[in-house]
Amino acid sequence: MAEFIDSNILVYAFAFDERSAAAEVLLQRRPVISEQSLNEFMNVARRKLGMNWDELRGALAVIRDFCPVILSLDIDTHENAVRLAERYGFATFDALIVASALQSSCRVLWSEDMQHGMLIDGRLRIANPFRTES
Repeated sequence: MAEFIDSNILVYAFAFDERSAAAEVLLQRRPVISEQSLNEFMNVARRKLGMNWDELRGALAVIRDFCPVILSLDIDTHENAVRLAERYGFATFDALIVASALQSSCRVLWSEDMQHGMLIDGRLRIANPFRTES
């Protein structure tokens, strides 16, 4: 089953955080990501993780090694993201992530920021890897 990870999972894999170990396990499963994931990671890594450019380049190289499938954003992805934002109420950048996950025929999208358990278009389930069931 193909899996897709949101940029927040990438961030946690490089942070000193209690969620880091779970994020690293997901990376080792060789998930699919998109250019949007890389762009968001780059922004957060510089701004919140305080990575310098050399550290950032190294982190991006590690991500590319673990995530051999990186989808490009194209007009079809964009148009689908608009549809998803309208139908499900996603923010623009989240809709781009979801559209990419659908495009790559993934069955699960790992994300801390989106609604856990939500089923998109009857074929993509959002799952929070850090959620503890009560």
